[in-house]
Order: sequence, then structure tokens, then C-alpha cells
Amino acid sequence: MRKLFFVLLASISLTINGCDDGDIITVELDFDDTFQVCEGGDDLVFYKTKSDPAESLSLKLSNVNIESILNVDATGVYEITYNISTANPFNYRTYSNASLPTNLFCEVIPSAEVTITQDIESTSGTANLRTVLTEDDNDGIPAELEDLNGNGNYDDDDTDGDGIPNYIDADDDGDNILTKDENPDPNGDGDLSDAQDTDGDGIPDYLDPDDDGDGVDTRDEENDSQDQNPANDFTTNEVADYLNKEISTSVPATAYREHTISQTYLITVQISNFDLEFISLDNFDFGALENGVTTNTRTVTPDFP
Repeated sequence: MRKLFFVLLASISLTINGCDDGDIITVELDFDDTFQVCEGGDDLVFYKTKSDPAESLSLKLSNVNIESILNVDATGVYEITYNISTANPFNYRTYSNASLPTNLFCEVIPSAEVTITQDIESTSGTANLRTVLTEDDNDGIPAELEDLNGNGNYDDDDTDGDGIPNYIDADDDGDNILTKDENPDPNGDGDLSDAQDTDGDGIPDYLDPDDDGDGVDTRDEENDSQDQNPANDFTTNEVADYLNKEISTSVPATAYREHTISQTYLITVQISNFDLEFISLDNFDFGALENGVTTNTRTVTPDFP
């Protein structure tokens, strides 16, 4: 929870809870660390609500859409600062209701059951929006453990040379068996020293282009069907050919499998130098966006050599 406490002298024109001049006014803004978003026309509204008492904070941004704030650069970052103004106001509201609907700011026609008792608007200050994209291959190996050369740069570790660095490569060794299916961490303890190594050559299967050590690359052991999946090719009923050293029939692969990469966007907003009559702050952490738009996937099929 994000809590702000303000103690102010009542010389301020706004009074709260019926305080008289000379009293001390205590205002508590107690909101979660996350916020929601509504998109309408060419505008976005970032908002957060709470109950008991019912309050809301909202920031409207004109001529902005979801797509634009997800448009990260080559480093996976998008950052922009907006001036708070009459076009981009920051509002604090109180309500007579005991609780508020979750889609309060998304309704085309405002609910007649919601009654605003105070609406205080700041038209000065700035709002800094920052989006950071994190991508992952969901192969069961943390990204930091796929930094094989240990230099802190995840982008220069590409075991199979397919142009996709290991941390977002669902098939690190390019053998058309997904890394997650090659038991890189059998007991899930984050220690890859016990990764499956079928041929005992010291190279774990998820990094070994020839898992069974029979001299035929795993991706070329597609004796039954050429579907970029050696796991469903069996000459015997015991194990798949790519794990059976006794079977070394070669049917050369012609393509890589399609890779699915998950994307998570962390969108945060910092509001600075705003003035809500009774609240003025140099900096306020509005929080992080919690919404379905922050997750996505993309697919890529590497060029086959």
C-alpha cells in the first residue's frame, strides 16, 4: 500500500472534516501501489480508487493511446514527460459512496449511483511515464543463468547461432527440442548442474546439438515425420530416436521450430510538483499499471542455415 500523510495548518481555504480555522488538518491518502487505465478516443485515464472512505486519484493524458506507450526502443524502454495542464489534469476526488465500481472511469455514461463530494484538480506539475519491456522464453531457466559468458550482457549468448539470444530462445541449442523439454533443471532448485545429459559428454541436453552422442544431430533424427519435432519419431517403442544411441538414421531437418517469446511491460508513473490546493509535493509515486495490456507474446521463426 502507498500511504501519504499531510499535516497542514487551517489557513488553507479548503477545510476537511469540518475543521475550524487554526485547527490542524490531517489528510491521509491510502492507495494501492498499482493503478488502472481506461482508453477512450484519443485519451488515456490512469486512475486508482479506494473505499472507506471512497476516494480516487486520476491522471488524464490527451492525445495518447496504449499503443504509443508500449512503443519501446531497441533497449526495451520508452520514457516521456507530460506537463500537467487543463488538457492533462491530475484530480483527487472524494465520494459519498461506501465503495466505488472498479470501472469508475471507464463508463461511457457515469453511474447515477456515484456521488462526488469533492473534486480537486491540479493543472500544474509534470507526469513522467516510463515503460520497460522484459522478454522471456519460459524455458524454466532464469535469464541470469543464460548469461553463459558471465559478462552481464544477455544479448551476446546465442548457443545455436540462430540470431536469438538464449534468454529468449525457447530452443537454446537449435535441435528442435524445446529447452523446457530437455530437463535443464530437473528438481526446479535453480541449480543447473544436474541438467539432463543423455550421452554423458558433459554438455547438458539443452545445449547439446547431439543429445544421444550417435553422431547425428538431434534435429536430423526425424525418421517418421519431418515436422520440426524429433520427440515424436520412434523406431522402437522404448525412447525417441534422438535419445537412442542405437538408432542413427539421418533425415536432415529443413527448418527451425517457431519460437514464442513472452513480453511483460512495466509501466510506472511519477508525478512531480503538483498542487491540489491542500496537497503539494515535489514527487509522488503514482505506482505501476496493473492491466491486461501489460502482457503479450510475439513469435519468431529463425532462418534455417
